Amino acid sequence: MTDPNADLRETVRMRYAAAAVQATEGGTACCGPESVEIDDNFGATLYAADERDALPAEAVAAALGCGNPTAVADLHEGERVLDLGSGGGIDVLLSARRVGPTGKAYGLDMTEEMLALALRNQQKAGATNVEFLKGAIEAIPLPANTIDVIISNCVINLSTDKSAVFAEMIRVLKPGGRIGISDVVADDLLTPDQRAERGDYVGCIAGALSFAEYRQGLEAAGFTDVELRPTHTVADGMHSAIVRANKPTTGVS
Repeated sequence: MTDPNADLRETVRMRYAAAAVQATEGGTACCGPESVEIDDNFGATLYAADERDALPAEAVAAALGCGNPTAVADLHEGERVLDLGSGGGIDVLLSARRVGPTGKAYGLDMTEEMLALALRNQQKAGATNVEFLKGAIEAIPLPANTIDVIISNCVINLSTDKSAVFAEMIRVLKPGGRIGISDVVADDLLTPDQRAERGDYVGCIAGALSFAEYRQGLEAAGFTDVELRPTHTVADGMHSAIVRANKPTTGVS
C-alpha cells in the first residue's frame, strides 16, 4: 500500500540534506518560512555567544532550530542524552560538554548529509562521549529504558506521525526520565488549514501541533507533568515553545 506521507518525508529529507551541504560549503541555513534567508526566530542566533564560540563553525552554521533545548533540559554530569533530529550536531556537542566524560550524548537523524556533517563536527570538537545514529524519530534505534533525557530542536513538528514519536520517546526513556524540547506550537484556535497558510511543512509551520494537541499527545503516550511555555512568536499565532514532561517512575514500560 502506498504511504501517503512518503512524499512529504522525502521533501523534508531533501530540504535538510541541502541545508547540510550549504553549511559544509561555508554558508548558513535555518528553518523557518524562508529556506535560504536567515530568520532571527530560528538558528544559531538563539544560542549564547560563548556556546557558539566553543563549537566548530560548521555546527553553528547548520543550526536549524527554533530554540536552545540544552539550556532548558537541566542536564547533569553522567546522564545519557538523546537529541531527536540532531542535524549538524550543535545540541549533541553542547550536551556532551554538560554531561561530561561519564555521560553520553546520542544524536539521531535520517539524513545522510547531516550525519556526515555531524561526524566531522564531532571530530573537530574532539568529543569522545558522542554517538550519531541514522534512523527515524518514529522508530528510535535504541533499547528501551536507556536514556535519561531527550532533547529536540524544532524537529517533532516535521514528523508525519507524532503519536509514534511520543510513544518512542517514552519507550527509550528510563523510568523517571524527562524531555526538554524546543518546538513550534500553534494557538489552539488555529485550524490545520490556518497553520498551513502561515508557512509550509518543511519551514516548521504547517505541521505544528496546537498547545492542546501537544499536551494530549504526550499524556496519551504516558507522560506526566507536561509543561508547554511559549518563548517567542515565529508567525501569526505560531510560537517557539519549551516543552517539558516526565516519564513516571512506575507503570510505564
